[in-house]
Amino acid sequence: MTLPPKSDKKQIKKIYAVGSGKGGVGKSSVTSLLAVAAARQGKKVGIMDADITGPSIPTFFGLRTFPFGNAEGIEPPKTKLGIRVISMNLLLDDPAKPVVWRGPLLGNAVTQFFTEVKWEDLDVLFIDLPPGTGDAVLTVMQTIPLDGFLLVTSPQEIASLVVRKAAKMAEMLSVPLAGVVENMSAFVCPDCGKRVELFGKSHSPALLEHLGASFWGSLPLDPALAEMADSGTIENYGNEEVFSVLTKGLQEKM
Repeated sequence: MTLPPKSDKKQIKKIYAVGSGKGGVGKSSVTSLLAVAAARQGKKVGIMDADITGPSIPTFFGLRTFPFGNAEGIEPPKTKLGIRVISMNLLLDDPAKPVVWRGPLLGNAVTQFFTEVKWEDLDVLFIDLPPGTGDAVLTVMQTIPLDGFLLVTSPQEIASLVVRKAAKMAEMLSVPLAGVVENMSAFVCPDCGKRVELFGKSHSPALLEHLGASFWGSLPLDPALAEMADSGTIENYGNEEVFSVLTKGLQEKM
């Protein structure tokens, strides 16, 4: 397969796409938590929300600022921790308004988010991919110089099957796998501390054997995270188990 030339990496040291191939596994929350973990380590961080038709990153961070643009490019809003964010929701006068675009327009928007935004000298840029293997995902993998693709899965076998497709797509496009994170692995009872596997036994071991990818770890199903994401305060999340997994994975890659 002949691939198009990729965009210049600018001054960004590391670029990681975060995806799953399937919706409902908490991919955007993992992307957000990765950015928070890196920012807490003192890194200069950015998030590019490539889910054009279903963006959620601004909501998680409580961002409503319209990006400022001039001849030099688009200045992305910053979160409380200084994380630079660009998302389609920040460009709409009404966040509830649907974006009804065909493939070429989606691809163009993704390209502009990378090339026309003033990311400056970031240590790491995380790209939150939409579910599936459609135009936006293809554009990211074909045109942006990725350092790796982090796969997010959940314990169910169906999630593992779909994630394999996303991994195969990355392989076809010569994008290296950065690793696998299993999200929503278990619920920890706040009263007795017992771990309950709400989605059954994990199928991630078989997935990892198939992919030959490194396993970053398992993240629990935590209602507190959902509450903070809904209220736009995800930067205040403090689950040590979660950040231990993500920080260790980031340190190995950065």
